[in-house]
Amino acid sequence: MEDERRLKGTTTVGITCKDGVVFATERRATIGNLIAHKVADKIFKVDEHIAATVAGSVADAQTLMKYLKAEAALYKMRNSERISIEAVAALASNILHSNRFYPLIVQALLGGVDDTGAKIYSLDPTGGMILDKFISTGSGSPIAYGVLEDRYTEDLYVEEAIDIAIKALKSAIERDTFSGNGIRVAIVTEEGFKMLSEEEVEKRIKELN
Repeated sequence: MEDERRLKGTTTVGITCKDGVVFATERRATIGNLIAHKVADKIFKVDEHIAATVAGSVADAQTLMKYLKAEAALYKMRNSERISIEAVAALASNILHSNRFYPLIVQALLGGVDDTGAKIYSLDPTGGMILDKFISTGSGSPIAYGVLEDRYTEDLYVEEAIDIAIKALKSAIERDTFSGNGIRVAIVTEEGFKMLSEEEVEKRIKELN
């Protein structure tokens, strides 16, 4: 972890809701004890109905996301329909597994809304693919899970889950030295992908305080 390709330290959160999914991350990227970037983007739009978060090596994460975006676009062009979330997750799993001897150092959350509903998958560096209701990755995830385990219910709607995701990130930022420098939140619903503005996130943080 000695150069810009090996930036690390992250907290990401994904929550499945009745009407969509919520993703949240903080913005700090570190090299050891050095804060290398304070405005790192860790949420990616894969397609209008699919988003992802990343933790780990920046270069590896960007490479994986480029593959997934390209494949989702090609599928839509060839089949005149959008790709399923499970198919994109399986593709990411195959890419990661095929590189297991020279692994991509990245843990990703991938989810959204398709014809089967809202779902989120967790993907590890060796290609493990797990479907779950709520997931956190990165160095601050043990702290974020404390909030998620306490607050999550299966009847949540996106508007409620946004606040829970922010609370989980705030807790992680307060205790994990590798997490910080603000919070980014994105949602995916039947209407598509939407990144919340920094002003809206800050307003919600103040209201939660």
